[in-house]
Amino acid sequence: MIRKYLLGLFLLSGGQAYAVEYFFSATLDNDLFVGEDSGYTNGIYFSLYDVYGQGDPLKKPSIWVWPLMWSMPSGSTYGIVNVNSLGQVLTTAEDISQVNPPEGSLPYSGLLNYTNAYIKIGSNYADWVSTSVGLVGPKAKGEQTQKAVHKAIGAKEPKGWDTQLKNEVVFGFSRGRALRVLASSSDTFDVVAGGQIAVGTLRSGANAGFMLRVGQNLQESYSTVLLANARASNPIAVNNGWFAYAGVLLNYDANSIFTDGNTFRDSRSIDYDHTYNVFTTGLSYSLGGHGAITFAYNTSFNKRDEVDTNNSIQTEKLNRYGTLTIAWQL
Repeated sequence: MIRKYLLGLFLLSGGQAYAVEYFFSATLDNDLFVGEDSGYTNGIYFSLYDVYGQGDPLKKPSIWVWPLMWSMPSGSTYGIVNVNSLGQVLTTAEDISQVNPPEGSLPYSGLLNYTNAYIKIGSNYADWVSTSVGLVGPKAKGEQTQKAVHKAIGAKEPKGWDTQLKNEVVFGFSRGRALRVLASSSDTFDVVAGGQIAVGTLRSGANAGFMLRVGQNLQESYSTVLLANARASNPIAVNNGWFAYAGVLLNYDANSIFTDGNTFRDSRSIDYDHTYNVFTTGLSYSLGGHGAITFAYNTSFNKRDEVDTNNSIQTEKLNRYGTLTIAWQL
């Protein structure tokens, strides 16, 4: 019975939950999946997970997330998951052929980011705290990454990187929860609700939403939606299961490094709508119980035709991309 309370991603092997297990995932976000090449143009994430079941000596939180642990619920714990994730994120103006993009264009930026997350599993929910630290600016090597990839695939050369954000250390803290609020008796349909609060120079804001899923072995994978919210992974099917999903996320951003620009130095930035909504849909399939693959599509759906059209288009491009995750047990 312990298995059903663990994050589904960490049951890819279909084994017992009493032994510490280790997993790895690679996630690629790219707007070329949806036929574009601007805005949030690329993100790549590598994540390592160590999982502790109820029968194990439960892992204590690291120094990175210890200041946030007061927000975690007390009571029975059915498992602990520790996540270490490294990622690089690139954003560009709408027209990458311009050396000096006009005012109102989304700033060029590259971000290298490390996140440590600590997930505590309850009877029908999963709680998340995380701390992120990173570097934005030329030292994040976003220009070199994009130009190398574009050269390799014969794509247009991005020419506006001389206008990118300046070097700055960024940070962020987050607290989230996923809750399975509805499920069929056959475990072939469910609804997962959740939300997150974030504070930091990387991003400050909040979101809340829900996801509908249809498939099999859903109970073992519902709480992987937490990983998607933090861009560590996409939702993952497990234990020879599969599911198709669709969800809506309502967001408010008080600040974001990608739109507000540098925090303590003058840089390019844009005015933007701080409230936006994102629709996501995808398909995940477990590969023989030892791995999984997920492909998803994300897009904003609050485009406005009359007010601030240019900036609306720019901020929507931060939330329109395809994403692929491959995960496997070590």
